[in-house]
Amino acid sequence: MHEYSIVSALVDNVEATLAQHPGAIVRRLHVQIGEQAGVEIELLRTAFETFRDRSICADAELEIHAVAAKWICVGCGRVIAPGAVLKCPDCGRPARLAAGGEIILERIEMEVPDV
Repeated sequence: MHEYSIVSALVDNVEATLAQHPGAIVRRLHVQIGEQAGVEIELLRTAFETFRDRSICADAELEIHAVAAKWICVGCGRVIAPGAVLKCPDCGRPARLAAGGEIILERIEMEVPDV
């Protein structure tokens, strides 16, 4: 299950960010997961629930935003319809994944103590 390694990298990223904000508490993480990223969203949620207790994200919620796959022609830029052959119907060139392959930590919501 590579979802655990994804969560580990996510928490490492959050820890690095919080090092710049001493005393801050993580409340929510917003993550984008593309449908072609090879990630099982429910397994990722389970991995986060399991892993967060021993981390800086112990009190954080995980909000996942699914990103639909979008394929475009590498030649003419035409959007290829979902479920279609991944080849441009106009120029015959292969399609390229333009969206839906990402795993992005989009935003960290945190509570920062008064200074």
